Amino acid sequence: MGQRLGVNVDHVATLRQARRTVYPDPVTAAAMAELAGARQITIHLREDRRHIQDRDLRILRETVQTLLNLEMAATAEMVKIAYEYKPDVVTLVPERREELTTEGGLEVAGQRESIAKIIKNLKDGEIAVSLFIDPDLDQVRASHKVNADRVELHTGRYCEARNEKERARELARIVDAAKASAKLGMGVAAGHGLNYDNVQAIARIQEIDELNIGHAIVGRAVLVGFERAVREMLELMRDPG
Repeated sequence: MGQRLGVNVDHVATLRQARRTVYPDPVTAAAMAELAGARQITIHLREDRRHIQDRDLRILRETVQTLLNLEMAATAEMVKIAYEYKPDVVTLVPERREELTTEGGLEVAGQRESIAKIIKNLKDGEIAVSLFIDPDLDQVRASHKVNADRVELHTGRYCEARNEKERARELARIVDAAKASAKLGMGVAAGHGLNYDNVQAIARIQEIDELNIGHAIVGRAVLVGFERAVREMLELMRDPG
């Protein structure tokens, strides 16, 4: 299987923070995900710390055996944190306090200068940088111009499509963006809203080398256990039909 599965453990922390307890621990979940075959652990350290805490990042940096992908806003505070903990990859994402989850891709084309500066700062610290963008060719080209190492294509519209025609249209956008990104020499990931029913069409896209999936895996893990939930997702990725 060419694609690696990045398991996002944010929502394990969401369950913990709901009662301000010490369990369930996203660090333990990350270890179980790796044992089940995940090749990356993804976390989003939000400005409001609604789920993942600084403590989680510190311990995960010490314990993750594969790759640690830190999703974060493009701010000076977060760049400082990235320098301190040195994740393997930083994924820059848009962030609003009131949103339930990330609502769209980063607007790279409209703020190239500021994003380019942040990318340079991170790469000076030997941290690879990915940009979470909509599957839009202008955003792909802008990501290349600001010297991103990778892009992660936002799959939300594909996942939320109301009918097959709409889903096919959104899938075609993802395919085109993936091909364009790879042609420009950037690594290509995909994520947001992927689950056990819709992942296979994305897993068939050859240019995509990484899928980041969190909510669906954590939700299934509540019912069947974390290792089984990860293994079942990997099976779908290995045999996308």
